[in-house]
Amino acid sequence: MAEYKWQHVNFHFAVSFSGLGKDHIDAGFQSVTGLDVQIQTETIKEGGENGFEHVIPGRRKYADLVLKRGKLTGKEGSLIFDWCKDAFEKGVVRPINLDVILLNDDHKPLMKWNVIHAWPKNWKTNEFNAERGEVLIETLELAYNRFDFTTL
Repeated sequence: MAEYKWQHVNFHFAVSFSGLGKDHIDAGFQSVTGLDVQIQTETIKEGGENGFEHVIPGRRKYADLVLKRGKLTGKEGSLIFDWCKDAFEKGVVRPINLDVILLNDDHKPLMKWNVIHAWPKNWKTNEFNAERGEVLIETLELAYNRFDFTTL
């Protein structure tokens, strides 16, 4: 009998940052989006052919990576906080690499997206609202050059 392959859940993951002075694993993010790539296309019109146009592949384009988590303060020693603070307050933008790692039930890596040359593009905190008892969420938007995907 063939072995059944289960689909993986999307809520058990970690983000590992390299280049922040020391490697830093953060499992506190509630969501990661932007692991998205598309191939741009170019259209070529052939002389004398009016029935169709040739569409050829061009460059790859990657979406921005968006990380969301409960707000942490700099007093807690967050290397990510310090990295963002340097970029937005001092103008010191240091590109780094990071891994988004999907984990199995035993906390072992299943898949990994290695995000290359990422830097903070946008850093925001959600709304303060006394009428709701919600966790204060910070959103970190990163631009990056590309990602490599591997199964482990």
